[in-house]
Amino acid sequence: MGSAFGRAVLGIALLSSMDALIKVVAARYPTFEITFLRFAFGTLFAGAVLAVRRPGWPSRETVVANSWRALLVVVTASSFFYALGRLPLAEAQALAFLAPIFIALFGVVLLGERIDGRIIVALLAGLAGMAVIVLGSGTSGGERSWSGIAAALVSAVTYALSMVMLRARTTRDGVETIIFFQNIGPALLLAVPASAVWTTPAVPDLWLFLAIGCLGTFGHLILATAFARVEAARLAPLEYTALVWAMALGYLGFREVPSLQMLAGSALIVVGAMVTARR
Repeated sequence: MGSAFGRAVLGIALLSSMDALIKVVAARYPTFEITFLRFAFGTLFAGAVLAVRRPGWPSRETVVANSWRALLVVVTASSFFYALGRLPLAEAQALAFLAPIFIALFGVVLLGERIDGRIIVALLAGLAGMAVIVLGSGTSGGERSWSGIAAALVSAVTYALSMVMLRARTTRDGVETIIFFQNIGPALLLAVPASAVWTTPAVPDLWLFLAIGCLGTFGHLILATAFARVEAARLAPLEYTALVWAMALGYLGFREVPSLQMLAGSALIVVGAMVTARR
């Protein structure tokens, strides 16, 4: 169990580092180009893992199902990367934690799962936290970016939908296969939009994009292997260490100091998300 907890913390740290690097390049490149390069380089690493592990050829059903999910991944990643360029790291991450609450809600609406007091409490706590963050200032003296907030909320909703779809795939497809399609699908879908706004990256930035693809791919792989070893409910609270990473990296890399409103709103959202994870 200890190794699973360590893997989970490492995976979250890698993904948080990827978010920080995306914030660095967000000021210099269009969102579609950033998202395309993240998944294009991610495909190289995911393909290498697939070649080593050799899980076998995917079925037609696997290809079709993961292709539909790739559409949601494109919207999720593009909107979140846009938000990272316009919001403090910790604020974007806090709003992203609304996703577990939306997952519980979609489970009721789309999967016919039973609604109970736990879901109602989670929704109320999450909505209250979102209101506190939106009405307050993200960082001390920071300007409010409504487009960034809207993008973060869209990302949380589409991520939740993607996770609901993923529930049915994890029992049929291997982790390596899912991660590969999660990279190559969005890369193919974003090739044309990225070419329309293309800005040729400087050589040092290409290394940043390579690192982004590497961190994203292996962060998801390590996190997935952790969840395969231990019940999800046992590891779920560790996901909130991403907020600690976001605050630390935001301060060290961008001198972002979270406001009291942001901290209070984040606490409410985390409480709501943790309520949904309880069994």
